[in-house]
Amino acid sequence: MPLQIEVPREEIADFCRRNQIRKLAIFGSALRDDFTPQSDVDVLVWFEPEARVGLITFGGIERRLSSIVGRAVDMHTPDMLSKYFRDRVLTEAETVYA
Repeated sequence: MPLQIEVPREEIADFCRRNQIRKLAIFGSALRDDFTPQSDVDVLVWFEPEARVGLITFGGIERRLSSIVGRAVDMHTPDMLSKYFRDRVLTEAETVYA
């Protein structure tokens, strides 16, 4: 599905390299027709194996990503997703950086 939002891919790529993110994908309403100006952007990130990301660092990454995208971001790792819909999200997510 096409993204319903423009994302600055080069800036995202630089951001991911600086934060040890090996893959970043968007899922949820940003891929559907129900995406509105009030919608946040659901993001999946896969960190490099050597990355040590605690809660404070994770929150800081999420805030900086929000400023790049220009909207609130709800960031997750695949392990944070519910087992009841994880497979569907992983299948439908649109990769922005890998």
